[in-house]
This record gives sequence, structure tokens and C-alpha cells, in this order.
Amino acid sequence: MNYALIGCGRIATNHIKAAVSNGLHISAVCDVKPETMENLLARHRMEQDDSIKRYTDYRRMLEENDIQLVAIATESGLHAPIALECIDAGVHVIIEKPMAMSMEDAEEIIRRSNAKGVKVCVSHQNRFNAAVQEARKALEQGRFGKLSHGSVHVRWNRNRDYYTQAPWRGTWLQDGGCLMNQCIHGIDLLRWMMGDEVKEVYGVTRRQFHDYLECEDVGMAVVKFKNGAIGTIEGTTNVYPQNLEETLYLFGENGTVKLGGKSTNHIDVWDFADQRENDKINKGLQEAASNVYGNGHTALYADMIDAIRQDRAPYVDAIAGRNALEMVLAVYQSASIGAPVELPLENVASTDFLRLD
Repeated sequence: MNYALIGCGRIATNHIKAAVSNGLHISAVCDVKPETMENLLARHRMEQDDSIKRYTDYRRMLEENDIQLVAIATESGLHAPIALECIDAGVHVIIEKPMAMSMEDAEEIIRRSNAKGVKVCVSHQNRFNAAVQEARKALEQGRFGKLSHGSVHVRWNRNRDYYTQAPWRGTWLQDGGCLMNQCIHGIDLLRWMMGDEVKEVYGVTRRQFHDYLECEDVGMAVVKFKNGAIGTIEGTTNVYPQNLEETLYLFGENGTVKLGGKSTNHIDVWDFADQRENDKINKGLQEAASNVYGNGHTALYADMIDAIRQDRAPYVDAIAGRNALEMVLAVYQSASIGAPVELPLENVASTDFLRLD
């Protein structure tokens, strides 16, 4: 399967690793900065491989190559327009999170991909973490019973150097704040685990320490799910001096689980009323990861390739990406008006909050 990568920055190395691990033929890479492409290829000892074409124009890349699968890892504000052009070209797409910066663009990606018969996967790769998969299995088996509440905490650090490396970071047009960029993985997991259907979101955001950004560096929210459960969200890049944790708590009448580590890759608590043999293994499970992005990209790619070949929906499809985006935009809208916001959202975009403090 011929593969291409658009955007060769910070997260691109995870995409290249996943593409290689899954036996994809890397036909081309694209970035507006040639040196960024070469640095990425050199990191993976591919700089001498002339069969990998280099492009600074993704449209030309699409025209000149027979590509079946493309991954988009540019700044967030370009995800949707590039994805729509790839879909129109009949190319299957893996989109880095967030899939878009507006509900209108997210809905258009879903509509147009369905019309074109193109598969779209969004990179919420933490769904493939071993710890997350075990919790999901227990949930689907009904081991929690009725859900009471859940919470996600993303307590990370991002300093000035991180933001100055790429001027688009922390802007409403191209990125959003800590909830959109860093916390969206945890928000995706919370919504997915708690039943997906959300009634209302009440959020508060602040820019405490990063006064050179447009967007928030801390955000908190309370979520009312339609099944009666309650969720809480805490996301920040203000933790001193380094990344602390990404945790997900799930509380049910018959079970309690805490997934911890730097990226929900450990099982810290695993207690159920119906004890099973595998519970002994799950207690204390720790999945090693080289960085906070975890190991999920490889499994996400494997699933996407199989989805294309079997003509089925990917495990993390465009609707999942839309739902995570909707949650973040709901927090932003609530923070802007100082009141709860009911879902579903319509015609809401990150740029609506340019004057949000």
C-alpha cells in the first residue's frame, strides 16, 4: 500500500515508525520546510532513499503519485482543508488530532468521506494502549455495572521553548490551548468510556503562566452524560517542572479503575466485584513508552490498513474525532459565556473565541 506523510514535525516520527512497522511503502513526504523533511528521514536512516519523493506542495504530491493512504500531521488548523482535498482525490486519510478546528469542517469531512467511500481515521491512538483496551473490555462486558462518574486529568508541562519552536502553537486559528492540543486524547477516552452521548458541558479556562499565548494553559469542566453519569476534565500545561501524569478514573457500582502513567498507559487501580483470573495480571500493568505519545500509532495504523482492505469503519473513525472536538469546543463556548452548554454543537469554531481570556 502506497503511503505518504504530510507534515514532518514533532509527531511525524511516530507516523513513520508506524508506517514502517506495518509494511507500508513510503512513497513521499511533504513539508513546507525541506530541512524538516530531511531531518525526519535522517532520524529513521532514510535520507539516502531516493525512492521517497520530497514535496513542499501536497497538491502536487497527490497529483504525481498513486497514493492509497496519507497521514496529515501539520499544524491543526490545516488538518481539515488538507483532509478534504485528499478525500476528494480518493485517498484514505489518517488525521492527527484534532481532526478540525470547527464543527462545520468536522461534519464536512464525515459527509464527504461517506460520499466518496473514503476511510478516515483520527489519531486518538491512546485507545490502543494495553491499559485502555483492558478497561474498555471490562466496560463492554458490563463489569462496572451502572456508571457513577469518571474523570480525566492531563497534568503536563510545556514551556516557552515548546511554543516558540512553532509560532502556530497556542493560537486560536491553528491550534487552541491545552485542552485542544494536549488534553484531547484524555477527553476522547472519557467520552468514549462514559457512553459517548453528552447532554451538557460546563467549563472554565484560564491563561495563568503563558501570557504570550492566545489560548488557555489550564481548563476544567463538568460533563453531564445522557446516561446519568457525570464526568470531570482537568487539563493543563502548567505543571512544574515536567509532565506529571495523564490519568483516567472510571467509577461504577461494581467496579473501580484508575489508568495512570504519563499517557494512560498503566493500570494503577483495578477492582471489580466479580473477580476473574486475568485481574491478577491487570493489577499493576505497565506499558513502557518512549514518550507521552505512547505506542498506539502502530496499532492505529494496523487497524486502518485492515479497515481499508476489509472495507469497514476504522476503530477510531471520523465520528470519534468529531466527538472529541465537540467536547473541547463545548468547554471553550461555556467558558466564553459563563454558563453550561448543551450538545450537540452546531457552527462552533475555535476562532469564535479569539477574545476569550
